[in-house]
Parts: sequence; C-alpha cells; structure tokens
Amino acid sequence: MGATVCEAVEGADDMELVGRVDPELGTALGEVLGVADVLVDFTTPETATANAREALAAGVHCVVGTTGFDSDELRAAAEAAADGARCFAAPNFAIGAVLLMQFARQAAAQMPDCEIVELHHETKLDAPSGTAKRTAELIEAAGGNVHEPIHSIRLPGLVAHQEVVFGGEGQTLTIRHDSIDRSSFMPGVLLAVRRVGELSEPLTVGLEQLL
Repeated sequence: MGATVCEAVEGADDMELVGRVDPELGTALGEVLGVADVLVDFTTPETATANAREALAAGVHCVVGTTGFDSDELRAAAEAAADGARCFAAPNFAIGAVLLMQFARQAAAQMPDCEIVELHHETKLDAPSGTAKRTAELIEAAGGNVHEPIHSIRLPGLVAHQEVVFGGEGQTLTIRHDSIDRSSFMPGVLLAVRRVGELSEPLTVGLEQLL
C-alpha cells in the first residue's frame, strides 16, 4: 500500500512526494516532518498511533489507512495536535466499499438479520478487518442484527473483498464489493490528502464524510 500511495501522489499534478518512511530501509519519520504538509500512514497497528501523534504534534496533517489499533488513542492524539493539524482515518478508501457500507445500512432497516464475510490477502495483520467492523457498527446502528462473529478469510490471491448476506422470509440479499487491485484505494486516498486540512474536527472517520 505504501508503494502504491507513493506512485499515486507522484502521478497527481497538485501534489509533491517529499519523503518515504520505512524503518526496514533505515528511514525515520522525523526526517520528513519538517517538509511535509500531510503524512499518509499505511503501517501496522503497533506503530500507526505513534506516527500520527508525532506528525500531528509537528503540525502535519495525517491520513491514516492502518486498521486494527485502538481508535480512542488516535482521537487523543488528534485532540492534542498542534493548532490546525487535522487527522482523517478510514477503514477503507475504495469508493465501492464505502457504498457497500451505506447500502448495508439501508438494507438493515428492512432485513435486519445478516452475516458478514471478509476476505483478504494472507499478509493482512488484523482480523476481522476494519471495514468489516465498521460495517457491523453501521448495521447495528440501523437496527440490524449481525448473527455471528465476522467471518475472516486470509488466502493468497486475494486483495480485499467483503460481502454482507441478509436473510428474510423466503429470500436472501447479498451485497458484495471486491478490490482486485490496490489502485482501487488511491482515488479515496488522494481525496483525503486534498481535504484533510479543511476539516473542522481534530479527527474525522470514514470516507463517506468526504463524498
């Protein structure tokens, strides 16, 4: 994801890539904060909050795509940020995935009984995914009932996929989204980079807030 984001930023006419940070390559976050306007974080649950805290304290906006960490810690980091620094986080930056969540919320009001299945590549660190957990929250807020724990599948050949299966008397409804390439996330990432500095709250969650 980091490499794909760098390619997307380099291909955008209104952006300049000023640094890449990868501990395995010996680069540190502090080396680029002095020249960056926005930090984009696709790292690990163990490091994302610390990265955001350091950037926000330096007055650098943050776009966080990492999932699996305590969201309360990220909110605390955002609220303690330097004046004007904003943080945006999303469990999924694909437009289709955001639409799936919205459609599932609508469906839950009429067909409340459902289950969620999410499928990702074998190296994804968290299970269930942030997208699946966010979908379950939206369904339950709409009066839905997610019957079983979220089903997580991790296999080679997958990228990011999710389906919500609703069941009613004599019928089922399946809503599914498939990201078959990481490029599917890039329009959402670039939108967040462009808009994060305009946000009114210290922390904004969910790409639907920008669409």
